[in-house]
Amino acid sequence: MPPALPWLAGSAAGLLAWGLAYSQLVPVSDGLAGLLPLQPGSPLAEAARFFLYDAPKVLLLLTLVVFGMGVVRSFFSAERTRALLAGRREGVGNVLAALLGVVTPFCSCSAVPMFIGFVSAGVPLGVTFSFLIAAPMVNEIALGLLFALVGWQVALLYLAVGLGIAIVAGWVIGRLHLEHWLEAWVRDLRSGTATLPPAALTVADRVRAGLEAMRDIVGRVWPWMLAGIAVGAFIHGFVPTDALAFMMGADSWWSVPAAVAIGIPMYSNAAGIVPVAEALLGKGAALGTVLAFMMAVIALSLPEMIILRKVMTLRLIAVFVGVVGTGIVAVGYLFNALPL
Repeated sequence: MPPALPWLAGSAAGLLAWGLAYSQLVPVSDGLAGLLPLQPGSPLAEAARFFLYDAPKVLLLLTLVVFGMGVVRSFFSAERTRALLAGRREGVGNVLAALLGVVTPFCSCSAVPMFIGFVSAGVPLGVTFSFLIAAPMVNEIALGLLFALVGWQVALLYLAVGLGIAIVAGWVIGRLHLEHWLEAWVRDLRSGTATLPPAALTVADRVRAGLEAMRDIVGRVWPWMLAGIAVGAFIHGFVPTDALAFMMGADSWWSVPAAVAIGIPMYSNAAGIVPVAEALLGKGAALGTVLAFMMAVIALSLPEMIILRKVMTLRLIAVFVGVVGTGIVAVGYLFNALPL
């Protein structure tokens, strides 16, 4: 028997079990909701029904997406990514860096070691920023959950505007030539030689990489996911549609900058914030405002700024937040104005 056959057979069986579980979400969640001693149609009953359906649905989707991207990520590594970006000219480098940020296994928590690694490999500052913006903001979890929960149009829209912000913001920061605003010890790093590691992984290795990604990522994000779904359930059951439309509607000029300002001090990830976005959209909140809120939470979180302070001066962090925040606000206004 070929060594890869058991792993492929096991993966096929797992996918079949996943499909069976997903197909039973509605009857199982309805049955559980019916067992609760709640008045049908009441806000609490609607919130409970939302949670009982969305929690297993998002967990199943998260598991499938993370496994698939874990296999894809086995083709990349920090060394391979640095090697692909080192020596690239700005412009082309910004585009490539943003695209790599979508499929490589780095989030905002990895900002400091990745930033140091990129600088030491001779990657231009603007190209580095394109990667660091795209990696947390346009990641496979956000795209996979958006696709499943609110449709491919919103997922594709989020991908396009997220990449656009990462590319343009990185290019602008690169044009400003702010390398002297890095911390002194970072500036003193000497450029190293980047080499591509050999791709010697087998099919079994890649399946194992997907399983390890499931265990690691799902194990870390499920509390945030449940917290986000709980918030979404509260919004779904208790927040009046008219009030939410006023606060996050397209007609409120202040709603987009307010959503960004609220999102920056929050700390969550895509698994936690996408269910909140789903509930907001379902209640009539404007798409542009919701996208701006999501991007601010994921790409401009306060904890990430604190981590980046180790390698950047406050002035460079302020430029980073200003450029990215301006792009997010512009995207919010743009999509609120479009007849979608």
